[in-house]
Amino acid sequence: MNVPQSLSRAALRDFRAWSALRHRNYRLFFLGQLISLVGTWMQTVAQAWLVLALTGSPFALGLVAAAQFTPVLVFGLFGGLVADHLPKRRTLIATQVSAMTLAFVLAVLTATNTVQVWHIFVLALLLGFTNAIDMPTRQAFSVEMVGREDVTNAVALNSAIFNAARIVGPAVAGLSIAAFGTSLAFFLNGASFLAVIAGLSLMRDEELTSPPAIPRPTTVEAVFQNLGEGLRYVRETPIVLLAVAVVALVATFGMNFNVLTPAMSKDVLNAGADGYGFLMAASGVGSLLAAIGLAVLGRPRPGIIVGGGLLLGVLEIAFAISRSFPLSLLCMFGIGAGGIAMAATANTTIQLSVPDHLRGRVLSVYTTLFAGSTPIGGVAMGAIAASAGTPTALIIGGVISALVSVSGWVWLRRRPRTVASTGALSPGGPGGRLREPVSVSSRVGQVRTAK
Repeated sequence: MNVPQSLSRAALRDFRAWSALRHRNYRLFFLGQLISLVGTWMQTVAQAWLVLALTGSPFALGLVAAAQFTPVLVFGLFGGLVADHLPKRRTLIATQVSAMTLAFVLAVLTATNTVQVWHIFVLALLLGFTNAIDMPTRQAFSVEMVGREDVTNAVALNSAIFNAARIVGPAVAGLSIAAFGTSLAFFLNGASFLAVIAGLSLMRDEELTSPPAIPRPTTVEAVFQNLGEGLRYVRETPIVLLAVAVVALVATFGMNFNVLTPAMSKDVLNAGADGYGFLMAASGVGSLLAAIGLAVLGRPRPGIIVGGGLLLGVLEIAFAISRSFPLSLLCMFGIGAGGIAMAATANTTIQLSVPDHLRGRVLSVYTTLFAGSTPIGGVAMGAIAASAGTPTALIIGGVISALVSVSGWVWLRRRPRTVASTGALSPGGPGGRLREPVSVSSRVGQVRTAK
């Protein structure tokens, strides 16, 4: 039987795997991010390879990662405060211009053969300060572009484009490094930010569902009261606390790919720069497929948070043991799938649970612990790799990730009613679907500022 053309078009338009793309502002954001993130992944691979070439030490990789993410750990909560009080679109334009400038500086230093390790440390540190504001603002901006009804799909699509770029970027970077050196990757990354800046500039403010403006804190005491409200909401909302805790611990010990994978490729698998690029790309393929699956699934299930973390941990142990490049590619594929299933589901869980006036601050707790865990985990895993070998560091990270995930699953099994009472989870235990809360927790007050 033939389906009427109008019905077919309506079905395609409303298909929930891309429902967020109905919104013009989000389409601009989506396209800009897709281009820019390819450049970001190229720089990630090129920078790690450059540091390894200059120092020969995986510990140095951990120190560079620490330099880049320590500002997120220290100032990330203040970034959430900025996200809640300043116009997010304008804030994102400023952070993108800053990141673009830093990429071009590194490109020039590398192209002129004047780059030194301390240059990379300083630029990574400055990028970290930029990211401390950019990350919570970008996460909180999703709901303003698409509304609550499509925010789950927007988060999944954000993960999809991030990981589509994760496939293309590392593979292209690995080949371009082998052929032309690292400077080209840095130049292309700098140029890619123009797509994001253009997309943000073309958005229509009247189509954004921005929350009502809230008073800005005018004293130090008011600033810390604002921060405390976000932290209390995380502590007092069980499903949000679970999402934040699992992601933070697994990210700290199990997701140090930028530190350990270059050394694994170079010293253990003897695969070189192009092999490193393809290992990262394999992880990206797994992440992309997981993100697409989440987009089709719709509402997130909390069991995916702990299940994804467990998959990541088990396959990270297998990756450490493997001495076969094809088997290592397969392991990285599964690691990527588990990691993004965990992180994207946690992100969506928080997005659907948090009230609008606390969105930036609560998401800043998530992004601070997720990205800010790198200084601790990166240095620790880099030190273990330098002293006991990269496979040992991977095994330790995998075991800890698996144990954390199993503990989270046990917690879900024992406390389904407590989780349901937060308004974030429908009855039926940990396998139930998340639903949008109908009211804000009475324990989280409105923003307070000193007069």
